[in-house]
Amino acid sequence: MDTIHRTKRRRRISISVFGVLLVLIAQLSACTATDEENRHDRIETIALIVKMKHGDFWRTVKMGAESAAKELDVNLNFYAPDYEEDVEGQIRLINQAFLDGADAVVIAANDATSLTEVVKGANRTRIPLISIDSEFSTDQVKSFIGTDNLDAGKKAADKLMQLVGNHGKIAMMGSITGADNTEQRELGLRQVLSHYPQVQLVAEAYSRADPKLAAELVRKLLTGNEKIDGILALNATVAIAIAEEINKLGLTGKIKLVTIDSPPEVLDFLQDGVIQATIIQKPFSIGYLSIKHAVEAIDGIPVPGRVDTGTKVIDLENMFWSENQKLLFPFVK
Repeated sequence: MDTIHRTKRRRRISISVFGVLLVLIAQLSACTATDEENRHDRIETIALIVKMKHGDFWRTVKMGAESAAKELDVNLNFYAPDYEEDVEGQIRLINQAFLDGADAVVIAANDATSLTEVVKGANRTRIPLISIDSEFSTDQVKSFIGTDNLDAGKKAADKLMQLVGNHGKIAMMGSITGADNTEQRELGLRQVLSHYPQVQLVAEAYSRADPKLAAELVRKLLTGNEKIDGILALNATVAIAIAEEINKLGLTGKIKLVTIDSPPEVLDFLQDGVIQATIIQKPFSIGYLSIKHAVEAIDGIPVPGRVDTGTKVIDLENMFWSENQKLLFPFVK
């Protein structure tokens, strides 16, 4: 990374000093200006590889990344498979990002184990890697940026315990077993449950990121022999399917539903009282900081090994507070 381009990005440097530097450089290198431009004015490219193309969370991550890329004057290449469970598709995109000549790569891993081996094999040039949303272990990863999912699971479980009381029967539903995010959120739930011996976890179900399957599973659960007092949905996709079935069965308010993430459908169900609370993440910050730290890593600047972007419990009581509206709708001025 050349001095001129790094200086261009660091906007805190005074204009007057920068102007003097430009004059000196022009005087000293007038004879080789064309060569210097070719060598020094290349704009770096950062690859952002996320879990899937659709979904408000990933769209917001991308917007945050685009904002940082524009501010820091770098190119951003965006890659994503169609669906989160397409691990092979994401692996192909990672290889493509390296072939496309990325100067740094930001990855939200669909499968941490598979991607660790792929990254070790693909990144022979040792370019900086930043992981977001899901952690994976390799010494080539400079920084993890995202939610503390263990803490998010605990917050969701604590809220559910408040809603169902000190006794009752609850269920847990997620999309994909084995995913790092899912495992950490599950662990958070179980740690909280260990303090509530009279609350039973009577059902666990996974929909493989299929909304139709999620609806079938929750319908079977709610019409079965067990009386369910509350459900913890480990992500918004599952939560929406659960909320729709609760609404159809006329069980609004009778079954307490807590989830994680805040797409518009979740917020609508929250206002209608079908969902009682959600734990919101900060995807715009995740996207923005991932590019910021990738640029710093390219420049040889030390970056933090871990950045927790934080979460917050949102319910009907506090969702309209001004500070929470800014978190729920980061693009509304």
